[in-house]
Amino acid sequence: MHDPILQLSAVHTHIGEYHILQGVDLTVPRGGLSVLLGRNGAGKTTTLRTIMGLWKASAGTVRFEGRDIAALATPDIAQLGIAYVPESMAVFSDLTVRENLYLAARNGPLQEARVEWIFGFFPALRKFWHYPAGNLSGGQKQMVAIARAMVEPRKLLLIDEPTKGLAPAIIQSLIAAFAELKQTDTTILLVEQNFSVVKHLGDTVSVMDDGKVVHAGAMRALVEDDKLQQRLLGLSLSAHQ
Repeated sequence: MHDPILQLSAVHTHIGEYHILQGVDLTVPRGGLSVLLGRNGAGKTTTLRTIMGLWKASAGTVRFEGRDIAALATPDIAQLGIAYVPESMAVFSDLTVRENLYLAARNGPLQEARVEWIFGFFPALRKFWHYPAGNLSGGQKQMVAIARAMVEPRKLLLIDEPTKGLAPAIIQSLIAAFAELKQTDTTILLVEQNFSVVKHLGDTVSVMDDGKVVHAGAMRALVEDDKLQQRLLGLSLSAHQ
């Protein structure tokens, strides 16, 4: 187990009158890919948004590389090397694909070699490079959203349900991109319900229920234990091959 790049300790998050996160303890080892699983409404998206500062923790600590970032503004968190890809596939619809990526390049102009590397995973982006992002399909917008997070090296990527509703060919491109990123210095925290994806990509896994982490360990151990899957998730991963 590598040293943690991210640690949440006893994190509570309230959204209005709703108490969503109820003492989340979460450790993300540096390097590799960590998966966050759980039923709908368990608190997975709220956890990512709390890490990113989009919703503020009402109690507890969020430590990134040892520093408590819970009180920081979202732009300051991004400057530390954290990128967030929301489930909503949020893109700037009136801007071209190129302009969307340009805005994400915080440290200067787009690097041609980096863009060509991204094209290797998402060749459709080359075709639509000068198209308004709002004219793209859902799958193509997801490519843009993930490419923005990849356009510069990041220390940590927070990615929420990237394969939801996508065609199998696009999912395979995403898998290849994440596998490649795992070989770099980028750590990934992935919320994903496509079990065939997490089975092959995940190194560690945490399972949430009712606003808390109820299980944490190696992804392989969960994949190989049908009884544990049934207890934690109410289903078997073997049924989702």
